[in-house]
Amino acid sequence: MPKTVIIGSNHAGIAAANTLLDQYKNQEVVMIDRSKSLSYLGCGTPLWIGRQIEGYKDLFYTTPEAFQHKGAVIHMETIVERVDYRNRKVYCKNLVTGEAFIEGYDYLILATGSKPIVPQLPGSHLPGIHLLKSFDESVIVDKLLEQDHIKRVAVVGAGYIGVEMVEALKRRNKEVLLFDIQDCVLPGYYDESFSAEMEENLRANGIELHLGEAVKAYHGQTKIASFIDYLDQIEASENLKPVLEEIRKTFMSAKEQVSAIETDHGVYDVDLVINAIGFKPNSDLGKDYLALADNGAYAVDRYHRTTSPKVYAVGDCATVHSNALNGSTYIALASNAVRTGIVAAHNIGGTTLEGPGVQGSNGISIFGLHMVSTGLTLKAARENGFDAAATDYEDWQKPAFMSTNDKVHIRMVYDKATRRVLGAQMSSTADISMGIHMFSLAIAKQTTIDEIKLLDIFFLPHFNQPYNYITMAALGAE
Repeated sequence: MPKTVIIGSNHAGIAAANTLLDQYKNQEVVMIDRSKSLSYLGCGTPLWIGRQIEGYKDLFYTTPEAFQHKGAVIHMETIVERVDYRNRKVYCKNLVTGEAFIEGYDYLILATGSKPIVPQLPGSHLPGIHLLKSFDESVIVDKLLEQDHIKRVAVVGAGYIGVEMVEALKRRNKEVLLFDIQDCVLPGYYDESFSAEMEENLRANGIELHLGEAVKAYHGQTKIASFIDYLDQIEASENLKPVLEEIRKTFMSAKEQVSAIETDHGVYDVDLVINAIGFKPNSDLGKDYLALADNGAYAVDRYHRTTSPKVYAVGDCATVHSNALNGSTYIALASNAVRTGIVAAHNIGGTTLEGPGVQGSNGISIFGLHMVSTGLTLKAARENGFDAAATDYEDWQKPAFMSTNDKVHIRMVYDKATRRVLGAQMSSTADISMGIHMFSLAIAKQTTIDEIKLLDIFFLPHFNQPYNYITMAALGAE
């Protein structure tokens, strides 16, 4: 019976394990993860912290017991200290008992995900500076926000997590400052006109933007007495007590906590800092043996095989094939993690399956403004060597006689030489999100902008105009 060891049991590892256990018989599956729980949907953290959903329990979509029921062996709260790739052995250590043990394998799946970028700046050690990568860290931040003396919160990083968190913090009645070294928000997913829409939306909802500012240092002062008093009043459920005890120890041993953030533009008083600068691939276990991409991710082929026989890499620790670029890239999204885990598992199970590639489709909804994108922005397309152009269109979604209506902004990016669609971006206060899936398929199928010009798009006043905004944008292409 072939034995597959999966290191990392979040989205990619879970998808791989489910595929092997559900679709292939006589598979021995061993799952290893350093956490106490698995399957946490981190994308729901801002919704929970912002009290848009009741709590965090439904953000866990499966359990270790579910995999044990299927026959998997699971080692939770276990770290992998090293992998002997030549002899196919994984050296493990249980974090609770201290027990060391070895798991041999026929196949190995590296699903170790990503780790947050943490710049080493003066004062970065101060209590009150937090990340939101793990569930435990999210619990800590959530509890800190309940304190009355936490009034001003700085978020560093204006990508998806940072922008989502500023809304959550505002919903908790905090003064919110958003910092980024870039001069616009969401620069990895949208061109400037779309970023400007989101910036206007944030300002209109009371967010203080500090774009084009580089954080240089954090400053601190002693002010922990009120926090210790607060902890004494908490009636925590059993599963939160260990986390709260760690908070207590941290602050009781601290001489000071963060009180200000310094940038190249000034110093700003704050009571809490959330760093959301970004992530990098967690490839520590194989960086000295497996081939890596320029950013440190495991370099894999279309089957998600690494450069070592019988070793696969999936999710945020590995590269992925981009259909927009027609080449390898790095896109850390949960949806990509699931697909890559499925592809690797099928190949291990005996079904040869080439990954279909991805477009990096994504979306965000902040204070009622919905934005979606797929493929390349115009800026990214040109940076990657395309002679690219964009066609834009803005109009009401429905005919003027409809009583409810919303503006829609759309951009299509295409290659002038081949006419191939490279990307699309859409925004509206209406839910126009499903439209981006069409553009995702168009990119995957190498569709041209000219083919979209006369695409059969239905008309009904409840949904759109006879001259649909998609059609009109395509017709506006050079």
